[in-house]
Amino acid sequence: MKVVIAKDQRTFVDHYLIRGKVFVVEQAIDWALEVDDWDYDATLFVLYDKGVAIGAARLYKNKVGRVAVLKEHRHKNAGSLLMAAVEKYALEKGLDCLELGAQCYIIPFYEKLGYEAYGEVFLDADIEHRMMMKKLTKLND
Repeated sequence: MKVVIAKDQRTFVDHYLIRGKVFVVEQAIDWALEVDDWDYDATLFVLYDKGVAIGAARLYKNKVGRVAVLKEHRHKNAGSLLMAAVEKYALEKGLDCLELGAQCYIIPFYEKLGYEAYGEVFLDADIEHRMMMKKLTKLND
């Protein structure tokens, strides 16, 4: 598996296809909520397995978001590889802390990666979330 930053038509399309399959189709989130103004300035990541896009994430400033892995590839280390690439990139850009709004059911996944939940549960696209944060160190390389 390999993570790339979207820089051309194919990788941008792959990124949005993954998000569409996971968030719009699987979770029934409206495209108008899924794609927002942050997408224009964010760094978009795509996870490939044997040349096929299976995951996506974005980084806007120090905010990780839109982390998605196709259902058939979950629980196979794909999400961890994707997050490791985002964290490595963030460190290279001089960031020392990342934040994300996690859907409540996936909080244990992020906790295993070193993220800590804080604050109250809130609704985003009618789905319960909590904010999470992780301090980055060179040990994450």
